[in-house]
Amino acid sequence: MQLRRVVVTGIGAITPLGNDVSSYFHSLRNGIGGANLISRFDTEKFKVKFACEVKNFSADNFFDRKESKRMDLFTQFALVAADEAIINSGLMHCKGFDLDRIGVIWGTGIGGLTSFFQESVDFANGDGTPRFSPFFIPKIIVDIAPGLISIKYGFRGPNFSTVSACASSTNAIIDAFNLIRLGKADAIVTGGSEAAVTEPSLGGFGNMKALSERNDDFKTASRPFDLDRDGFVVGEGGACLILEDLEFAVSRGAKIYAEIVGSGLTSDAYHITAPHPEGLGARNVMQRALQEANLKPADIDYINVHGTSTPLGDIAEAKAIVSVFGEDAYKLNISSTKSMTGHLLGGAGAVESLACVMAVHEDIIPPTINHFTDDPEFDSRLNFTFNVAQKKTVRAALCNTFGFGGHNATVIFKKYEA
Repeated sequence: MQLRRVVVTGIGAITPLGNDVSSYFHSLRNGIGGANLISRFDTEKFKVKFACEVKNFSADNFFDRKESKRMDLFTQFALVAADEAIINSGLMHCKGFDLDRIGVIWGTGIGGLTSFFQESVDFANGDGTPRFSPFFIPKIIVDIAPGLISIKYGFRGPNFSTVSACASSTNAIIDAFNLIRLGKADAIVTGGSEAAVTEPSLGGFGNMKALSERNDDFKTASRPFDLDRDGFVVGEGGACLILEDLEFAVSRGAKIYAEIVGSGLTSDAYHITAPHPEGLGARNVMQRALQEANLKPADIDYINVHGTSTPLGDIAEAKAIVSVFGEDAYKLNISSTKSMTGHLLGGAGAVESLACVMAVHEDIIPPTINHFTDDPEFDSRLNFTFNVAQKKTVRAALCNTFGFGGHNATVIFKKYEA
């Protein structure tokens, strides 16, 4: 069986750096961070008081009041990002396509946490009578986002959600890639979203000591690969990619941003939250993606790393890169865009895959910002693209995402060649 080629024909985003693709990538290439003091709730009793929130977002600008009340914020983000990508792709203006062969696969790590928390608080503060909203369950379940996207546009192909913590939306992209190349769909709306700037996530991650506590300098708190990194910054938002069978895309004259050529999935099988100290799972997943793509290490020009700004995680990933790429590791660019967006948890893979797509399409590598002090634990020959974006021909870009539980997912985007 000959596998189909799969290309990216539409892109959409809503992020802490901007509420569409253009503003998102403008901030990335200019090294603009998205961290601010939290505006959504009172942080007086929390150790951490900042996050990377989506700014200037009002559901009323996208949905009628009745509709928005039936959706959690993570679903609103999903629909906004998907709408931009679908419009950008021109898919709905294409005549003769089969709605039964267009699917939606969406990733999220937590789902409707905002709604779950609020309903639980309301119940606890009430008289014990269960006055839960009839929309409570549909608002919190993780599969509601792809369900509502398919309902809005009439897409009747494969439809489901992927959950693998911070690797969730990369898993969604990989599943979409595989279904199209196996001929089970012609196009799939894919990506991920998260809305976890909430009291439970701030408290939970904070008590795990996973978050930066740099309240006095929150603008520079996300410091991947810096000596003084002290944890990640919670982010929110999402991104969407329209993936299509190449023949289908060419037949309708679609704009092609990049081609997906390889993917990998592995497990650390080591610890529920800590990475393997030598980056074993990360090494294996990158090797598998390169093998599937039929690419050599020298063919990769850019790696968008998981790079969360945690003491252990950054070191393990850097070791894995050197292990896989050898001498070629010192010729490529590495960057962590989480230094700007914060960590979008289940939505991270989608926004970072979009960064890779744009790097390939625009030949610009976004930087790792907030670097002040070199850490001697890292190989000094590695190019982390510190603080300033680099103009460079990007033939292929690799995106890493790793999740609690030891989940590892990697996807490779390449310049499209007919």
